[in-house]
Amino acid sequence: MRGLDCRSRGAVSVLLVAAALVFASPVNAQQYPSQDIHFVTGFPPGSGADVITRFFAEKMRVLTGRQVIVENRVGAAGGIAIEYASKAKPDGYTILLNAGSATAASMHLLKKPPVDATKAFEIAGTINRQAFMLVVDAKSPYKTAQELTAAMKAKGDKASYAVAAPSGIVMGEMYKAITGVSAVQVLYKDAAGSLNEILDGKIDYATHDPVFSLAQQREGRLRILAHSSGQRLQAIPDVPTMAESGVPGMDLTSWWAYHVPAGTPKPVIDQLNKWLNTILAMDDTRKFLNQFGGDPYINTPEAAQALFLKDEKNWAQYVNIAKIEPQ
Repeated sequence: MRGLDCRSRGAVSVLLVAAALVFASPVNAQQYPSQDIHFVTGFPPGSGADVITRFFAEKMRVLTGRQVIVENRVGAAGGIAIEYASKAKPDGYTILLNAGSATAASMHLLKKPPVDATKAFEIAGTINRQAFMLVVDAKSPYKTAQELTAAMKAKGDKASYAVAAPSGIVMGEMYKAITGVSAVQVLYKDAAGSLNEILDGKIDYATHDPVFSLAQQREGRLRILAHSSGQRLQAIPDVPTMAESGVPGMDLTSWWAYHVPAGTPKPVIDQLNKWLNTILAMDDTRKFLNQFGGDPYINTPEAAQALFLKDEKNWAQYVNIAKIEPQ
């Protein structure tokens, strides 16, 4: 550049810097991941959410060749984990594994949501579709949801039921609003905390997550009467929907996802989606999800994000229909 004047040399320098920036992103994306990845869950070790998170963490470890560390950030019905993950650096190394439907629901179930979830996160990909369960003690005389409904209407406000998660809360309230049941809600920190009182007859029924419900049914402790999705699931084809069981209009489907902080580079999101979909195509993953009542659910990042935004609007309606007072 000996023959260039100062102004020309400055222009060339600017062009070189711009070129470096243009080519930097693909190189960085190719190097991802260059360090350990952190999976965040809002529920305690041994919970259904934790079991799912650790399964996918091990699969990601094998695919990426990096350690995948599970962080249990427990509290506020998942709100602590949501806030923690949303404030992480948007580089693909902190991923919240949570029901995308529950993350969307937090915007309407809490008076003061920790973050605006629709702006704080991008959904890198979906994991599964599953439903919440209407359950009773296995020794209960109720064999169907219709039988339970009739008994609970007769019992009036002396009836009670257990909940432990946002989807269970809405399912329980919608069940009452649609059927005229007036049972009293009892909120637990987690589903397991309600088991003894259900078995002792202190609680009449519960609306709990599928992981807990199916495990307890296999152990002969609980009986599943119906689930909250609008259509039967391949994983549990013999379990009727609530709509089929005398509760028309209920369609609450939970879906799990990889949440990354907004601003995460697109090439990183695409790579996460590719790894996730590879895991979901594995036969042992399908069997794992099926045993917890879930069907594998593959989406592009764009479709997953659109589903997330749609669910946030749906949950505003659910909360209004069920007359739920934000906590």
